Amino acid sequence: MEFINEQLLQYCEAFSQQESDLLKELNRDTHLKINHSRMLSGHLQGRLLSFLSTVLKPERILEIGTYTGYSALCLAEGLNSTGKLITIDPNEETNFFAKKYIERSAFKDRIEMICGLAQNVIPSLSEEFDLVFIDADKKNYIPYFNLVISKVRTNGLIIVDNVLWKGKVIDDQKDKDTELIHEFNKQVGKDPRVSALLLPLRDGLMILRKL
Repeated sequence: MEFINEQLLQYCEAFSQQESDLLKELNRDTHLKINHSRMLSGHLQGRLLSFLSTVLKPERILEIGTYTGYSALCLAEGLNSTGKLITIDPNEETNFFAKKYIERSAFKDRIEMICGLAQNVIPSLSEEFDLVFIDADKKNYIPYFNLVISKVRTNGLIIVDNVLWKGKVIDDQKDKDTELIHEFNKQVGKDPRVSALLLPLRDGLMILRKL
């Protein structure tokens, strides 16, 4: 299921803020060298992450799912002058790849990479977060949400990727992964602790504001 065709996507990208040279290189390099390159946030979604972060001016950002570091670098653009971003991922190969680009960025001293399972790492974090981005294993979306909600400040944001799952969430017969995404959407959509907005951008972005 396509929510926007390639020509319209290019039009949107043309009239949006452009990627930095480093992000363009990271984008190309990911597609050339890393498996499952569609997992990369990409130009338009990356600009939305940067836009929201810049408006929020977060002191602390948590990212669950580093992949090749593209989204972390986009989110870091909005950090205030003393801000910090923590990104968690258990994949040593993609972490190594991401680290090379993060160390070349202006945010190399403000991004902390943690190699590990998020469900083990998050309980050890004492920070209060202004913004959380979840883009990791879909079966754990509900557990991740439950782990982070108490650590997000009032009016802070939780942004969750891939919540339309190639449009399969509206199928009558859903496979297991799709059903898990659908259950997550239903749960957070009625959770009284957050206000939800689901956007059909790329594979679906759920934006939650903590009340």
